[in-house]
Amino acid sequence: MSRKKTTGLVVAGAVTVALVIMHYRSQGHFREAAKGFDGARAFEDLKRLVALGPRPSGSPAIERAREYITAQLARTGAEIQREPFTATTPDGPIPMVDVVGALPGRSSKVVMIAGHYDTAWVKGITFVGANDGGSSAAELLELARVLSGHSHRFTYWFAFFDGEEAIEDWSASDSLYGSRQFFKALRGSGKLREVRAVVLLDMVGGSDPQFRPEANSTLWIRELVFSSADRLGYRNAFPSGAAIPVEDDHLPFLAAGVPAVDIIDFTPFLHGYHHTALDTLDHCSPDTQEMVGRVMLATLAELERRLPD
Repeated sequence: MSRKKTTGLVVAGAVTVALVIMHYRSQGHFREAAKGFDGARAFEDLKRLVALGPRPSGSPAIERAREYITAQLARTGAEIQREPFTATTPDGPIPMVDVVGALPGRSSKVVMIAGHYDTAWVKGITFVGANDGGSSAAELLELARVLSGHSHRFTYWFAFFDGEEAIEDWSASDSLYGSRQFFKALRGSGKLREVRAVVLLDMVGGSDPQFRPEANSTLWIRELVFSSADRLGYRNAFPSGAAIPVEDDHLPFLAAGVPAVDIIDFTPFLHGYHHTALDTLDHCSPDTQEMVGRVMLATLAELERRLPD
């Protein structure tokens, strides 16, 4: 064998080894970014919210939920804003309040992490909304705790929307009251230009979740979420397949061209127990909350790297 060929083989081997080392370093950094979310602590938040009972917009129970959310956000050092408004609904005017906690970053540009904290009013049952309303609020609180201890490039907003649920029958005017109002206020103030991405969480605590791709979501962020889940070993809970559209709190932002993704469990829809008496704590899991939290932290780390100022 000539020296030229031998040298070529040595160089090729060195490149291969370097690529393997880079892969493992990258994978190690990725897994490190996903650490810190405590599913048990998030589940304690969920228990506290569910203990308040049904929390429809305008009720005394949702005010107590707001007080709990605000107190927990204050412990993270977040800058808290309560955004009250009166929603025009089929049942007349209803007072609602969006709660937003901000963790400043090195940049004033914003990544918004959102979810709703109200529960639907379901006739004939005591609907406590453990998964649908409770889990997203609990998830946001634990994410705020984790991210408050990190240095981060972007400013994070944790938006707890009131009035996601329809008051009577779901329609474009009877739903998404809080997100539509918050979007309108941001656009009016000019602050919408600061928002680089919206990550929405909805029903993220179920014990047997199926986070299918959501069709309205911005494709590249959706793929980022699912690739993060895959790399963390959660492919069974985040399966690929045909995307399914959901009308949710990300829609006002998408309509304005803001990249947004909805991370939502389709199991309640697929198995027929959405807005039923089965949405209780015993059908939720701290393991699911921790899984989603880890996927979120990994996704946010990638957004920090990829999004422009």
